[in-house]
Amino acid sequence: MEVAPQVYQITRMMCNVFLVAEEELTLIDTGWRGSARRILDSVQKLGRSPEEITLIIITHHHPDHTGSLAELKRLTNAKVALHKADAQYFTGKLKEPPLFKGWYRPLNLLLWPILLFLRPKPADVDIILEDGDELPELGGLRVIHTPGHTPGSISLFSPKRRLIFTGDTTACFLPGRLSGPLRIFSFDMAQGRESVEKLAQLEFDILCMGHGSAVTQGAREKVQKLV
Repeated sequence: MEVAPQVYQITRMMCNVFLVAEEELTLIDTGWRGSARRILDSVQKLGRSPEEITLIIITHHHPDHTGSLAELKRLTNAKVALHKADAQYFTGKLKEPPLFKGWYRPLNLLLWPILLFLRPKPADVDIILEDGDELPELGGLRVIHTPGHTPGSISLFSPKRRLIFTGDTTACFLPGRLSGPLRIFSFDMAQGRESVEKLAQLEFDILCMGHGSAVTQGAREKVQKLV
């Protein structure tokens, strides 16, 4: 689905991947393990080739956003960009923290066979991102550090296009109902709320999230209402 000119949303198993189709192709997140074929088929339906994917930006390290990263990197030779606070988990330098947090932590033990199967394969990170970095995509894509869901969660803001990608800092699991990061998966809800407040100060019309349909009209006002 085209959510804005040159920006496409690809959804599999309730998780979104975004494709920025300019002279070169950029992926934002990679979905669960097993999503690579769906993503590459979508690229080819646009008349483009997988080899044109030169950059993969990861909004945070959770398996529903990094599951197909290793396979896509192998198939495309794209460079991988990730915030420094989450890169250490994905490269294997630090042990992956439990997916379920707080009162839900027993689910990590109960569901460990499934979580083990879904665990992403390690992949090299080529570009370490920090708050305030700017990438050339979409006329200038600014990295906004929005921790809370994970330590290295980022949003990607295009002032020129008035468009923002938020990963799981915001989500829409129920039609028309915007939420912040989900407590069950978030390591610091206070930080998560502060990150949503930070987003509400930016000027954007289009909101692209890791889960749920993109908001293509009045997005900033909806985030402000959430705050």
